Amino acid sequence: MSPVADVRILSPATGLAAACEPILRSLPEWFGIESSIIEYVEKIEQLPTTLAMHRDEAIGFLTIDQHFPSSSELHVLGVRPEWHRKGVGRLLLAEAERHVRRTGGRYLQVKTLSPRRICEHYERTRRWYEAMGFSPLTEFPTLWDEANPCLQMIKVLD
Repeated sequence: MSPVADVRILSPATGLAAACEPILRSLPEWFGIESSIIEYVEKIEQLPTTLAMHRDEAIGFLTIDQHFPSSSELHVLGVRPEWHRKGVGRLLLAEAERHVRRTGGRYLQVKTLSPRRICEHYERTRRWYEAMGFSPLTEFPTLWDEANPCLQMIKVLD
């Protein structure tokens, strides 16, 4: 049986911060700054968020922010560590892409830590995005701060 056979992916909805915050907190290698967690939780409450459920437990989520009619941003994605490398992120991304297409979107972008900052966790993140069809677009050396240069990646959906 597939590891994700018992995983349900829910349609995007708002108001899901309470289900997503524990997932963020289970990932300190990616979400270790308290002020950032608080900001993510506030945005998750307002933005369309797709949940991955195993039985009655939220095990992953992906939040989308539509900036323009043709483009959206993968605002935040988190999957509980024990579910990494089992296909949950792929399922969440597929549902998010369907949602973006339904709303007229053609482009999906994501911001992540640039390879200029050495970090094995974000190296895995970038490899995953590339495997999912995202391509590096541009770097913003000081968007977050000089110690955390930002890489913007993009995926064409049509």
